[in-house]
Parts: sequence; C-alpha cells; structure tokens
Amino acid sequence: MSPARIISREEYLLLAKVAEEAERYEDLIAQIKGLTQSYGALTIEERNLLSIAYKNITNALRSSWRIVDSLERLESSHGQTERQVALLRQQRCKIEGELADVCKDVIQLLDGRLLSTASHGEETVFYYKMKGDYYRYLAEFAQVQERGRYSDLSLAAYKFAYKHALALLEPTHPTRLGLALNFAVYYHDVRKSPERACHLGKHAFDEAVACLDDSSSLQVMRDSMMILQLLRDDLVIWSGEMQRENYADK
Repeated sequence: MSPARIISREEYLLLAKVAEEAERYEDLIAQIKGLTQSYGALTIEERNLLSIAYKNITNALRSSWRIVDSLERLESSHGQTERQVALLRQQRCKIEGELADVCKDVIQLLDGRLLSTASHGEETVFYYKMKGDYYRYLAEFAQVQERGRYSDLSLAAYKFAYKHALALLEPTHPTRLGLALNFAVYYHDVRKSPERACHLGKHAFDEAVACLDDSSSLQVMRDSMMILQLLRDDLVIWSGEMQRENYADK
C-alpha cells in the first residue's frame, strides 16, 4: 500500500480558494487547518480566507438566532400556547449550540496554534482582535451565568490588541481601524455603554482622518475609507441614542 501523498501548501491554498468560491466555508476552514498543521504560520492571504470563512458561518447563525429570538419574544407577548413558545425556544437553543461550537472552535485554533506563531505587530493585533470578536459573539447570546465571563474575556483580548495597535500600527492601518470599530461595538452592544463606544470610536476616527495622505497604496486607502465610513455611521447612531436618553431624563 503506497503512503498517503503529502499535500503541498499551494494545493491546500487552491482547495481553500475553491471552497470559498463554492461557499463551502466548513471545507475552507478544514483546508486552512490542515495547512497550518503541516506548514505552521499562515500568510496574510491564508489568514484572510480563514477569517472570511468563520465570519460567513457566524454571520448566518447570528442572523438566524436574532430572527428566532424575536419570534419567541413576539409569540410569548401575544399569549401563544406554551407548546408553541417551547418549540421556538428549542430552535433558538439549537442555534445557540451551533454558534457556540463555531466560536469556541475559532478561539481554540487561535490559542492552540495561530497566536503562538504570530509575528510581533499587525499579525498579533489581527489575531487578538479576532479572539475579542468571537468572545463578543459568545457574550451576545450566552446565558446570564456565562455572559459576564465571555464579556470579560472579550474585553481582555480587545484591550491587548488595542494596546499593541496603538504602539505598532499607523492610525490609518485597516487592521487598527477595524479593531477600533469592533471594540467600540463591544462597548455599545455588550457593555451597553454608548458613551464609551463613542469615545473610543471618535478618537480612532479623528486620528485616522488627521493622518490620511496619498502615500498609502490604493487598496489600503480603500479598506481604510470603508471602515471609517462604518465607524462614522455608528457614531451618528450612538450619539443620537445618547441625546434621546439625555432628553428622556430631563
């Protein structure tokens, strides 16, 4: 019996790209996991493919969870039968389990392999941002007894990433800006603090705008401008929320 043929790095990458095109994100993750087990640290392209795969899977599950959670609340408030509400609750719990499995899989991969091989600088910031993101997702739907722990773990990862980003990356760097955006969303959505979200987001936005110039590549500028637009949109929404709360308190 002939020995199994070793798959080259290029072949792993090819299969990962095919999986992305076919929207088979579980297959994409399997290829990148195989690649990192065989060849160690990921390139930027490989890392981005992995991030895209996990993001697509979790985005779909988070959207499904919100829909079922809303239906469950609606049916409960409209006095539907206990059986109907229980069925919706069962479906919500099923989605929660799937989402938790994916988030924990990302975190296990980061802690078990990717963070230990990450280079000092942008790569470390990227992976710790990713860790903060997936702990944030866990905190969003976790039961009360676990929510605080996941929230604290997310905060610790974001703080570590942000400290390194401030020290090592330019204010206009897409990874630093993406981290600032997601960290601000954490303060708004998980900590329920639009004030902290606005403070962090505005600081990142103002610093980046002050440093914008024509020396960056077109792709970097395009990525940075897209994140700045998202950050500005969120700042407008959060500022409006604070104004309405202040008005209501008067």
